[in-house]
Amino acid sequence: MALKIAVIGGDGTGPEVTAEAVKVLRAVAKTENFKVETSDFDFGGDRYLATGQIISDEEIDQLRAFDAIYLGAVGHPDVKPGILEKGLLLNLRFKLDQYINLRPVKLYPGVETPLKDKGPEDVDFDVIRENTEDLYCGNGGILRQGTQQEVATQEMIATRFGAERCLRYAFEYARRKKQEGRGKGMLTLVHKTNVLTYCGDLWFRAFNEIGEADYPDIERDYNHVDACCMWFVKNPEFYDTIVVPNMFGDIITDLGAMIQGGMGIAAGGNINPDPGGISMYECIGGSAPKYTGKNVINPMAAIGAMALLLQNSTDSAGNAYRAAGDRVEQAIMKTTPKLKSLSAGKMGYSTTEVGDLVCEAL
Repeated sequence: MALKIAVIGGDGTGPEVTAEAVKVLRAVAKTENFKVETSDFDFGGDRYLATGQIISDEEIDQLRAFDAIYLGAVGHPDVKPGILEKGLLLNLRFKLDQYINLRPVKLYPGVETPLKDKGPEDVDFDVIRENTEDLYCGNGGILRQGTQQEVATQEMIATRFGAERCLRYAFEYARRKKQEGRGKGMLTLVHKTNVLTYCGDLWFRAFNEIGEADYPDIERDYNHVDACCMWFVKNPEFYDTIVVPNMFGDIITDLGAMIQGGMGIAAGGNINPDPGGISMYECIGGSAPKYTGKNVINPMAAIGAMALLLQNSTDSAGNAYRAAGDRVEQAIMKTTPKLKSLSAGKMGYSTTEVGDLVCEAL
C-alpha cells in the first residue's frame, strides 16, 4: 500500500514551496521505508481566469479517493479577493466536513519571535478551531443596498452538535499530549461569553459538561478572546491546548503565527477525523506573487504542513505515518538555526537549497 496524496500547488509561489514539501516527503518515505503516490491538481487562479471554474462537486468527489490533500497557497493578483478563498478553501472545508482546524504554535530553534525574553520553551501550544460553523456559514444579507438606510447582517451560528464534536476532539488531543509527555493536561476554551450570551453559553456549558463527565483528568480553563490575545503576548507559556470557535480562532491563530516567528513558519490542518474523512494541510501564509519564479521564498511553512499531514494521516490499509511526520519536524528544527532569516530573499539560501537542507537533516 502507499500513502496517496492529492497535491494542489495553487497560486503564486505556492507551486514552488509545494515542490520542496513533496521533495521532503519523498526523502522521508525512502528513509522510513514506505511508498507514496502524489497526484497534481490545477485548482487556483490561473484555471479560474481561463475557464471561470474553481472546483466542481465532481472534482471534490475525486479528492475523496485520496488519503489526504496538500495545498500550497491560494491567491491570485488578477482575481478579486474572496473568490478563490470561498470557492476553493471554504468549499472544501464544508463539503468534506473538515470540522477541525489544527494549528500548532511552536517556536523553533533559531527563529526570532517579537516577544521579549521568550524562547522555544515558552511558545509551544496547539489551537483547535471549530472549522465549519459560526460567522463562516454566511447566513445573513443586505437590505436597501446603496442607500442611507442600508442594513447588513451576518449571523454567528453555533450548534450543540458542532461544538461538542470539536470539544471532544480537543479533550482527546489534550489527553494524548499529556500521556505522551508533551503537555500538562490543560484545555482552555476561548470565547466571549460576557457579550455573546447565546453562542458563548452553549459552548461554555458543553465544555464543562463534557469535561466533567468524560475528561476529569484534563484541567479546564477559560479565556475571553480579548484576554487570550493579551496572554499570547505576555505569557504564551501558560497555554497547552486551546479550543475556540471559528471566527475567534481565525484571529488568534494569526497572532499565534506571529509569536512563533511569522507566516513563513506556520502550518495548519483542516481535519475530518471521522472514519473515512479526508483532511487538507496547508501553509498559513499567502501566495506571495511578487516572488514567483525567483527561487527566494521560504518553504519552511510548506514543509511543516507536510510534517503535519504525515503526523495525522493513515492510508486505506490503516498504516499510520506519525513517525515520519515527527522525523520531518525534527529535521525542520535542525535546519532553522542555519537560516539567517525566514524572509524571502534573506534566508542565506534559495528555496530549493532550504528543501535540500531539510532532506539532509532527515
